[in-house]
Amino acid sequence: MTSSVARTNPPLTRRAFIAAIGAGAVSASRARSQPLRSRLILLGTAGGPTPKAARAAPAQAVLVGDRTYIVDCGNGVARQLVLAGVPLSSIRHVLLTHLHSDHAADYGTLLLLAWADALTTPVDTWGPPPLDRITKSFFEMSGPDLDVRERDEGKPHLQSLIHAHEVPRGGLVMRDDRVAITAAVVEHPLVPLALAFRFDCPDRSIVFSGDTRPSESLVKLARGADVLVHEVMLPDRVPAGFSPALRHHILESHTAAEDVGRIAAEATVKTLVLSHFVPSAGPPIPDEEWIAPARRHFSGRIVAGHDLQEL
Repeated sequence: MTSSVARTNPPLTRRAFIAAIGAGAVSASRARSQPLRSRLILLGTAGGPTPKAARAAPAQAVLVGDRTYIVDCGNGVARQLVLAGVPLSSIRHVLLTHLHSDHAADYGTLLLLAWADALTTPVDTWGPPPLDRITKSFFEMSGPDLDVRERDEGKPHLQSLIHAHEVPRGGLVMRDDRVAITAAVVEHPLVPLALAFRFDCPDRSIVFSGDTRPSESLVKLARGADVLVHEVMLPDRVPAGFSPALRHHILESHTAAEDVGRIAAEATVKTLVLSHFVPSAGPPIPDEEWIAPARRHFSGRIVAGHDLQEL
């Protein structure tokens, strides 16, 4: 038979107690001084307006602390956020690069569904004109649903929470205590105004190209960035069966993978993330087929993005 003896810690002296309190204060101070870590989640990586079996529509989320910033609102963006484990109530800013349907189809729906869930805090939205009119029109269309939920569920007045801001040109978009967001006008033919966005977060900088053909303004915006999320096209994979007008538009309005590599090299970014894949339909194309052309010009890290991937 064995016996066990309970072990007790020796009494804490006054000097040790003060030292422990001091160490805890230093540790807390250091924790407060650490920069907030940003998270980048690719919510949807397809290109084009029609639903794809293998990829969701274009959308990205940048999380800094407990705040979420959305870039583009392709169809299904709210569900992608739920799948990524991002609370809809954490959304504070929504930005649209341009008003093509694959980037803006669920703009209003995201706001509505976040509100139907647990959103009670203000949200600022940013994008090309006529964003203010689009926002008001969505609220008008959704009026019957909004009225019922306000009465039956005690929801706050959604229209009072959403503040739409039109971005008619490049320059500083907004700045808060977490990020500074800057825009540049990029070249996306037939679209009145297309924007790229740069996020300067406490720990790194992230640039989103939006839809664009090679644009010098994007190179300037992305100069020295830690991460560049750039649309990508394989011209020889664009279906020959498309109408001549559609094929011409696609080839003239987007950036070939090899040119994406040139842009990343010229901008001296650290990591290039390929997204908004054109084409996205049809048999899957291996990641290396997207990466190899860009690698001819860019020697840094290249990632072929996938839905719900976090970087």
